[in-house]
Amino acid sequence: MIVGGSKAPVIENIKKNLENNELNKKVEIDDPNLSDEELDSLVDNFYKIRENKIQFNIKSKVANKIVNDLNKKLNANMEITGLENIKDIKTGAIITSNHFNPLDSLPIRKMVKDVFKKDLYTVTDAANLALPGDLSLIVNYLDNIPLKRSPNFIIKNFLPNLKKVLNNHNYVLIYPEEEMWFNYRKPRPCKRGAYQFAAEVNIPIIPCFTEIIDLDKDDNEEFKEVKYVVHILKPIYPSQDLTVRENSIQMADNDYKQKCAAYEKAYHKKLNYDFSYVDIAGYKKQD
Repeated sequence: MIVGGSKAPVIENIKKNLENNELNKKVEIDDPNLSDEELDSLVDNFYKIRENKIQFNIKSKVANKIVNDLNKKLNANMEITGLENIKDIKTGAIITSNHFNPLDSLPIRKMVKDVFKKDLYTVTDAANLALPGDLSLIVNYLDNIPLKRSPNFIIKNFLPNLKKVLNNHNYVLIYPEEEMWFNYRKPRPCKRGAYQFAAEVNIPIIPCFTEIIDLDKDDNEEFKEVKYVVHILKPIYPSQDLTVRENSIQMADNDYKQKCAAYEKAYHKKLNYDFSYVDIAGYKKQD
């Protein structure tokens, strides 16, 4: 499902970033540009609406129905590999995955519901709380944890809320690539944040890599429809012999290496960062 207008400018930004070896840089062109005050207001409202339990529960049920119906429609033929890797996890965990679509949390959400019988929490950029229409309902009324990229916010707001969720043995999706690259098949280097949080709370990382397979049916003028295969990789545990920082470096490196290996196994090719339109899943433009 293609969300938004033409992706041609976004794909050209991906090409430019690859040429400049900037693998975690923003490529989207229509993201809201909000001030710190506006972001703080959005986050305050996010938690304030949860104080009215009755109204929140009603809207939350609506948001969950929208997402669950969409998941059934879009991911009915989704596949999962590597279930044996997580059979012993009972503590809750941080899940990481490649970030390639506004709806790419749906396959992970389905996996968590099927395997752990729990709803998925997703770390979302605070700016997403300003999205319009049904997207606003989904972001504000599902189990999300807003993140604003400032040290003060992370220490005083984000971490306490994240720890509360994880201490209740829940599962939280964090995208270590940070920026979304639309339908980009390849894994990108992992930033340390997710692994630092895991080390601080002393819970495992469940690394995932989502493979994207082109289908024969058109989605729109630019793209074919796709299906997903979620590859669950080997869990990564923080070491008691390392500092939080040392753990974050080691765990991020481990995760990235596993995602790279999963890519090469799924697509039967060596990973490099030369640009090709083939690397944009479902894109009809040829090299």
